[in-house]
Amino acid sequence: MLTFTNMRRVARRAALFCLGGMILTACSGKHEGAARYRTNCGICHHGGEGMKGEIPPLIGRIDLIAATAEGRHYLADVLLNGLNGPLDIRGVHYNFSMPSFRNRLSDHEIASILTYLAARGDSGRPPVFTAEEIAALRAHPLPPSAVADERRRLDGIHRLP
Repeated sequence: MLTFTNMRRVARRAALFCLGGMILTACSGKHEGAARYRTNCGICHHGGEGMKGEIPPLIGRIDLIAATAEGRHYLADVLLNGLNGPLDIRGVHYNFSMPSFRNRLSDHEIASILTYLAARGDSGRPPVFTAEEIAALRAHPLPPSAVADERRRLDGIHRLP
């Protein structure tokens, strides 16, 4: 028999079930970005610390670069188009070639990786990248050397971390 007390119990359980689903949904994006990072980026960049003089660090930098629209554009271009050439990051010289992920990752996957990396910084309010902004940039492919030029231009406006 369904009494008022039983109805309240059922309603509470349903509410808890819904809340659990919402929490899992919110966390799944974070975990997806972490998993995509490990599979596609962690091979070289390791946990995000990189290898001094070999592979640039990402942790503590992505959120700062993504603080401007131009920085967000640049970061997406790096993943979409790759990056070749010398870089100076925090006083360390790097000269490497990063591959393009244009044909390997979807817009959603690239957005989830960038969002994950931005969340690992210390800026307080990390930006969230969207599949839509990645798709808009995907429509305009660049050679990796043009992405390096984009970085130099941005670095001239305000020093990139």
